[in-house]
Parts: sequence; C-alpha cells; structure tokens
Amino acid sequence: MMNGGCVFCNSVGGELLWQNDLCRIVLVDDANYEGFCRVILNNHVKEMTDLSEADRLSIMQITFAVEQVLRDVLQPTKINLASLGNKTPHIHWHVIPRFEHDVHFPEAIWSAEVRQTNKPTTDGLFYTLKAKLAEALLLLQNL
Repeated sequence: MMNGGCVFCNSVGGELLWQNDLCRIVLVDDANYEGFCRVILNNHVKEMTDLSEADRLSIMQITFAVEQVLRDVLQPTKINLASLGNKTPHIHWHVIPRFEHDVHFPEAIWSAEVRQTNKPTTDGLFYTLKAKLAEALLLLQNL
C-alpha cells in the first residue's frame, strides 16, 4: 500500500546502503550525526503490530544488525534506537550513533543543542557501512 503524501513512499529517504523486499537501510544526511541510519519499511504501514510476526521479527533483526555494524565501525558512546512516526506515519527505525562530543549529548537529538562541536568527518563511511551491512545481513539471511 502506498501513500501519496508520504516522504518514505515517494523517496528512498537517504543514501541507499542495502535493501530487500521488506525494507531498506539508508544513511541519513545529517552533518551532526556520523553514521545516522534509518531502516525503512518498503510498504506504507503505520504500526509495527500491523505487520505479520515474521515481518516484525525480520525488521528488528535487520535494525539490530545495523546497530551492531555501527558499533563495530564507529565505536560510539551509545546507540539510540527510535521509532516515532508522528510526523511520518510509515514504519521506520532511526539507528543513531551518539558520542559524548555531539551537539546534543546526552540529550535526545531533537532537543536543544547543549554545545557547539566540530562536524564529524565521514570520508568513506558510506562505502564502509555498505560493505559491512551486506556482510552482516548475508549472514543473517543464512541463519
């Protein structure tokens, strides 16, 4: 089911890192958050409980794989997982590496900035994440 006004139905939602029939993983263009990814359901569905149990399990396994790859590659202070959907009621998970030096830490990324900081360098990050996610998700599919 598609929704004509939905940003995730009408665009990829970031730089495409990986996809299958269920969902896609994108790297979000946010200069303050190196490695910020989204796991976006391909179909327009509003709530996790509207999915079959198998699809719920699959999207969470994929989200957890993204978290693990981000931890391995970036070694952040913390990973934030969020699925809000108030503005965009289309299932998507934010997977956000957090660092003590980021502009909002320890607050949520949507709160007021608590400090100024230099923007992280993301040279080559897209290709590193793309390769590591392909490897991790191939292993997951073979289980």
